[in-house]
Amino acid sequence: MARNVLVTGGGTGIGRAIALRIAGAEERATVVITGRRPGPLKEAAALLAGKAADGVRVLALECDHTDPAALERLLEQLPDRLDVLVNNAGGNTDFDTEGADGLAAYARNFRANLDANLVSAALTTRALRDRLANGGSVVSIGSIAAAQGAGSYGAAKAGLAAWTSSLAGELGGREITANVVAPGYTVETEFFRDRLSGERREALIAATATGRPGSPGDIAGAVVFLASPAARHITGQVLHVNGGAHHGR
Repeated sequence: MARNVLVTGGGTGIGRAIALRIAGAEERATVVITGRRPGPLKEAAALLAGKAADGVRVLALECDHTDPAALERLLEQLPDRLDVLVNNAGGNTDFDTEGADGLAAYARNFRANLDANLVSAALTTRALRDRLANGGSVVSIGSIAAAQGAGSYGAAKAGLAAWTSSLAGELGGREITANVVAPGYTVETEFFRDRLSGERREALIAATATGRPGSPGDIAGAVVFLASPAARHITGQVLHVNGGAHHGR
């Protein structure tokens, strides 16, 4: 049976790579990508359509996954059955709040990371709970920061891992798996907003055992595996895809 797949934050970087991998491999699939920016979504949709396997349908829909009302509107545009949900939308919102001072600003900024990286995944999954097909998969994108720390961003990703463990138990009776893929330093994404120094980049690469940064394709491969028949007995897990950097060197 052709699968219906939703990749949140699918307009750029890791999300786009995941959607590309699925669209290029699964004939007659429906691949839905979402995001808040229409420009990148339109570009990604055109790219997916050009590389898609036979009969693949690509939908690009605007959605802020932290907004319950936006999710209600999204439901009206999605297929009735969803086989794979990839919670990829997020990012470190601290890059948008540098220089803010005071306790109120700290609270606001901390909550922004929780909303972007944890609440968004929980809301989206809750909204789609009844549409998830028995035997389906939920894969959420975590981070090495959950294990190594990175302020409110790391806390949000650690919460994502804990929430996924609970989700695996809740959905397991329907044979739906729930897992996290945790990247480390990954190039060709917008994560660092062009603020990563050469010295910091070298340090991040030196922390790996493989001696190289990750790529969006590395993460996409892990996500596709966890959403495949080969991973039907893997659930409640965090799969680190960071060249061994989470072990420390």
